[in-house]
Amino acid sequence: MSSQERNGKYFPLTTFADLGLSQKVLSAVADAGYNIPTPIQAGAIPPALQRRDICGIAQTGTGKTASFVLPMLTLLEKGRARARMPRTLILEPTRELAAQVAENFEKYGKNHKLNIALLIGGVSFDEQDRKLERGADVLICTPGRLLDHCERGKLLMTGVEILVIDEADRMLDMGFIPDIERIAKLIPFTRQTLFFSATMPPEIQKLADRFLQNPERIEVAPPSSTAKTVTQRLVASQNKDWDKRAVLRDLIRAQDELKNAIIFCNRKKDVADLFRSLDRHGFSVGALHGDMDQRSRTTMLANFKDNNIKLLVASDVAARGLDIPDVSHVFNFDLPIHAEDYVHRIGRTGRAGRSGSAFSIVTRKDTKFLDAIEKLIGEKIEWLAGDLSALPEPAEGDKEERRGKGKGKSRESGRERDRGSRKASREEPKQVESASETASEPATEKVESVKQDRRTERRQPQNNRDNRSSHAANDDNRERRRHYRDHDDGPTPVGFGDDIPAFMLIVANAKA
Repeated sequence: MSSQERNGKYFPLTTFADLGLSQKVLSAVADAGYNIPTPIQAGAIPPALQRRDICGIAQTGTGKTASFVLPMLTLLEKGRARARMPRTLILEPTRELAAQVAENFEKYGKNHKLNIALLIGGVSFDEQDRKLERGADVLICTPGRLLDHCERGKLLMTGVEILVIDEADRMLDMGFIPDIERIAKLIPFTRQTLFFSATMPPEIQKLADRFLQNPERIEVAPPSSTAKTVTQRLVASQNKDWDKRAVLRDLIRAQDELKNAIIFCNRKKDVADLFRSLDRHGFSVGALHGDMDQRSRTTMLANFKDNNIKLLVASDVAARGLDIPDVSHVFNFDLPIHAEDYVHRIGRTGRAGRSGSAFSIVTRKDTKFLDAIEKLIGEKIEWLAGDLSALPEPAEGDKEERRGKGKGKSRESGRERDRGSRKASREEPKQVESASETASEPATEKVESVKQDRRTERRQPQNNRDNRSSHAANDDNRERRRHYRDHDDGPTPVGFGDDIPAFMLIVANAKA
C-alpha cells in the first residue's frame, strides 16, 4: 500500500471519502478531477470537521486553500446566515488571493446554496452592501475593507463561527496584525480558528499562540522549505540594470520548455521599466503591481491564465497564494529582500506535483540576500554557467558610463565647433579690412561712399528716420522674442498695468 509522509511519519494513502466530508462536497471534488488529498489536506480536514483550531504549515502549491474550504462547506450545510451577520470570516492579505478563495468556494460549493460575499478594495461599497443585506454564509475580505464596513455600521460580527487567517506570515509583513487584533475583538471568543502559512518565523508563532486555543498543528514539510519539483538555479550578472535585462532575455530565449513565466521585481518602478523593456524586444508580456486599479489587475491575471500573454512581470503582490497551476518558469529579476518571499515566489511554479524551473539573477550586491535565502531553505542553490567569481571585474567606465561620456564629448565638441564658427565670423571682417588696406584706392572710395551716405541720411526728414528706426526696433523685438520666447523679462505689472478697463476710469458723482 502506498503511503504519504506527515510530521515525519508515514500514513496510509487516503481518499477524500475517508476524511469525513459530506456527499455534496465529495461530488464537487470528484467533478473537479481530484481523488487523492494532498498531505496538508489529509492532515487538516479531519480535525477541522471536529471544530478544532488548526495551525497548518505547508509549502506553497500543496492545496492549503482546499484544506479549509472543503471542511467549511461541510460545516455550513446546517443553518442559514442572517442579514449583515456573516457566519464565517476568511482574511486574506491581497485582493487577488481573496478573489481566488471566492472562486474555490464557487467551484467546490456548486451543490450548496450559500451566499458568498467578497469585500475587497477597488469595488463599490454599494454593491458590497447589497450582498451583505442578503446575509453572507461566507465572508471573504481583506482586513482594511472589512474594518471600513464595520465602521460604517454595515456589519455585525457576533455571529461568526469560523475564522480563517490565510497567509499569516504575509499578514505580518504587510502590517495587518493590528487590524487582525481589532477584528478578533469583534467576533466571539468561542469561534473556531484556522491558521495557515507557508513559513513560520518566531513572530508568526507568537501570533498563532495568541489567536489559537489548543490547536492541532499540521506540518507536512519543514517550515520555509521549497518544493522538490522545482529546479532552482542562480545566474550571475553585473550590477547594472541594462546587463540584468540582457541576462534575463537570454535566459528566456534559452528555455525550450517555457510555456509561461512570472518575473518578479522588488519595486513597482522596476516592474514598469522591465515591462517596457521586454515589450520593446518583442516579448508577449504584461505587468502586475499594487498601484494598478482592481479592474486592470483582474484583467491582467485573466489574460495570463488564459495564455493571452506569455510573461507576467510582477511585484510580490503575485507571490502569495495565487493558484495558476500551469506556470512553467519563475524568474527573480531581483532577489527578494526578505528570504521568506523567495519560497513564495518560486512556489508559483511546480504546483500540484508538476515540475517547474526557477532562475534567480544575482549580482555582487545581492550576496547577503542569497546567504539569507540559502540559510532559510537549508540548502545550497546551484549556479548556472559559473558564479559571481566568473564575472569580469567591472571597468571604471562601464557601457552606460562610456555612452554618457561619449554624449558629453560630442556635445562638448559641438560647442567647440560653434565657438569656432562664431570666432571665425568675428575675425572675417578683420581679414577683409586688412585685405582692403593693401589696396589704397578702393579703400579710399569706400570711405568716401560711407561719408556720403551719412550726409544723405542727415538731410532726410525726421519722420523717415523715425520710421526706419521703428522698423529696426520691431525687427530687434521679433528677434528677441524668437530667442527668448519662454522668458518674461518685462516689468511686473501693478494692478491692471496699462490695460485698465474703461469703466473703471468713469468718475462717479459724489452725493452731498
